[in-house]
Amino acid sequence: MNQFIRCIDCDEGFMKTPFDQCPEYEYDPTHPSEPVRGIKRDDFREFLIIHRGHRSEYLEIMEDSFVSEKVYFEPVKTSYIRATNKKKEKFVIKQFREKIGDPVKYQLIRGDYFLECVAVEVQSEDIAKQLKTEFKRHPLSQTQISAFLKLYRRVVRRIDIKNLERIPEESSHSLEVYYKIDDITLFYLLRNCRNIFKGKEYSHIEDFISRHKDDGVLLLKARYKIQITEKAKTKKEAVSTAVLAEVKKVIEKE
Repeated sequence: MNQFIRCIDCDEGFMKTPFDQCPEYEYDPTHPSEPVRGIKRDDFREFLIIHRGHRSEYLEIMEDSFVSEKVYFEPVKTSYIRATNKKKEKFVIKQFREKIGDPVKYQLIRGDYFLECVAVEVQSEDIAKQLKTEFKRHPLSQTQISAFLKLYRRVVRRIDIKNLERIPEESSHSLEVYYKIDDITLFYLLRNCRNIFKGKEYSHIEDFISRHKDDGVLLLKARYKIQITEKAKTKKEAVSTAVLAEVKKVIEKE
């Protein structure tokens, strides 16, 4: 289990993992007999040396608080995790790296974060493709498909995303969340579909909406952005941090 250690004096931290003492491998084509060689490293020991004699504490990582600006499997990204200490002070751990070969760096922020919804999107391309696939025997015209998409987007603009049910399936991106439309909005959509589709076409579109409203192309995709709310340091804390920063520079030079 990973542990995050905070240096109280410097307000810096380190994520302790089982891989801290694993060697780093690099490719050297000048040694054909052994082109890949391991370089010993101990990241945790380096952290302890830099912060020798300082006060420290473990921070508790808050469950399900990981968010990232990119997809989960992207190695070069900035991510945020909530944490707290025994005093119940709130922290945001910012972890990042600029290049794939760089070690992960951590920045400790006093405060919290929240996700702000910046857009709610209709999956227009996927809906159009699905309509063409399912209506092959009785194809809809491009005019009808375009009219349906325009209607759906107009209906969605009236929706408050806070009132919708979130789909529990995990997205590959923590800032993209899928929701299903509520029953009142569904009724309004179907009522207005009567102006586009007649007879059997309306029955077919009604079946289409029923099949895809809960887990298909009619789901709404909400995009979020991360907003950090940072707690200002007291004057005493700010002075203490500045002094310790100067001490750290002197130690590193030695």
